[in-house]
Amino acid sequence: MTTTPVTIVGGGLGGLTLARVLHTRGIAATVYELDASPAARDQGGTLDLHEESGQHALAEAGLTGEFRAIAREEGEALRILDQHGVVRFEETADASGGTRPEVDRGALKRILVGSLPDGVVRWGTKVTAVAPGRITLDTGEVVESGLVVGADGAWSKVRPLLSDAVPVYSGLSFVEAHLSDVDTTHPAVAALVGTGSMFALADGKGLIAQRNGGGRVRVYAAVQAPAETVTGLVDPADPAGTRARLLDVFAGFDAGLRALIAESDDTLIARPIHALPVGHRWARVPGVTLLGDAAHVMSPFAGEGANLAMLDAAELAVALAEHDDVESALSAYETALFPRAEEAARGSADNLVESFRPDAPAAMVDLMLSH
Repeated sequence: MTTTPVTIVGGGLGGLTLARVLHTRGIAATVYELDASPAARDQGGTLDLHEESGQHALAEAGLTGEFRAIAREEGEALRILDQHGVVRFEETADASGGTRPEVDRGALKRILVGSLPDGVVRWGTKVTAVAPGRITLDTGEVVESGLVVGADGAWSKVRPLLSDAVPVYSGLSFVEAHLSDVDTTHPAVAALVGTGSMFALADGKGLIAQRNGGGRVRVYAAVQAPAETVTGLVDPADPAGTRARLLDVFAGFDAGLRALIAESDDTLIARPIHALPVGHRWARVPGVTLLGDAAHVMSPFAGEGANLAMLDAAELAVALAEHDDVESALSAYETALFPRAEEAARGSADNLVESFRPDAPAAMVDLMLSH
């Protein structure tokens, strides 16, 4: 087992999973996270955790029971509609097999944070510079470490130590919206979305909705257009105007589907979708590696992002526990990481293209039927 303390840049699901699995193996780690607290901002939507990746990582972390207590099996339900609101495919949670229950990101993050000793995560800490084996904080403090792990997302500060690659715009942007207390306040929307996820796709656009915990529905209005075109639709100071502009974009969609926008809360956020090149990898650099989106950010159309980040974290921690030196551990970890990430990234890129074909949602329906 390596005994080198690990410095983790980024306190998302991947960084926290790494810290937790290392803790269970007796390896010290510190996480440096810019957010002031675990609840400093919205943590994102719901996740379906896969048995072979996200759930496996939680098992390595000794947190399966805690996960099961907050998982929502009913969230596995899926509906695919066309722009007229006609259901083209529907699968209930029972029919899906029950192997990929949904969990809210915020709830999962609370479990991971609660599993760590006090002080492991240094909240509200900005990393200003990174070098192999060393980070510098905005206070001027320099932290020396035998291993720096970049778990800091798509725009990673750690990645440039290993690679010149940067995420590229995919051609698709989301505008994220939310509806609260849907069962009481928006019953038609609640019935439309169901207990899981709903996709309505046509003409290079889509309305994607997912049931979250606490009676909320999260909506992603997806548009194939230049990123600046979509961001230009959103004015945080004018939510009513933002909704009106979005409704114009989705003018050809059924009124019941457009209610996902028309009835939404006042927080609307533009989210251009970026991805690293499929097959992104790097030559071994001593004292530094990456996991999660820092290593392989991809579109969400394979449902793999958080799952892979957690699996990366668990496998890196196990490699460090099973090898006597850091470099041997990193070599073993990256050898498995690269082909796994490439396969997922290729599937994600292909699914994005297929989902927005001119005959959408036919391709997504065919994919679901083939499974």
